[in-house]
Amino acid sequence: MAVTNVTALSENAFEQAQDRFRIAAQERDEDFETVFQSALGMVDEANALGGQAKSTMIQFALGESENTHDLLIAQSKANTALQYTVAVKDKVLEAYREIMQMQV
Repeated sequence: MAVTNVTALSENAFEQAQDRFRIAAQERDEDFETVFQSALGMVDEANALGGQAKSTMIQFALGESENTHDLLIAQSKANTALQYTVAVKDKVLEAYREIMQMQV
């Protein structure tokens, strides 16, 4: 699997999570808790990918694995997931600041 395919897979996973987040936010039956749980799911996924990258790095450092390709893939997935999680966090903070500036 090429590294470009890993990036495409990570982007596809993020787009799917965004779609779930957007659908949950737009449905009238859904409440804030559902939207918040969806965002927390994205954070959990980023943490899981980070843990996988860390374990792959440890295996490589201990000499249990000599495949640098798997190490690069795991690190790329974790990095991409972290970047997307930070982007979502920034958007949430931006929305919060905008709400706080509204005059009642």
